[in-house]
Amino acid sequence: MAAELHVELVAADRSVWSGEATLVVARTTSGDIGVMPGHQPLLGVLESGPVTIRTSDGGTVIAAVHGGFISFADDKLSLLAEIAELADEIDVERAERAFERAKSDTDSAAERRADVRLRAVAVH
Repeated sequence: MAAELHVELVAADRSVWSGEATLVVARTTSGDIGVMPGHQPLLGVLESGPVTIRTSDGGTVIAAVHGGFISFADDKLSLLAEIAELADEIDVERAERAFERAKSDTDSAAERRADVRLRAVAVH
């Protein structure tokens, strides 16, 4: 059996995804990080960006994550996000409208959130 890590992706309002994975890639304030089984313990601050989870069964889960924390120890990875949504849950047309609206309103935070949602769907 291949080495695995247990992943919990949790948003402020719900559990978004939980399962076994072989690799998780996320953006932190220190840059992008890839976590595999056996990684050194870590604690970091998540930046807004797509999170990619390579599941143990060979699948891929993509989520748009907006802020939060990442922690890893003993092959258990926790992604505690302020906001997180799976790429499958994102309404592309709605995200595109939100992106355009935020650009015209010069709301950089809203523009960044919409951009992350669109990037998560594009990767998916």
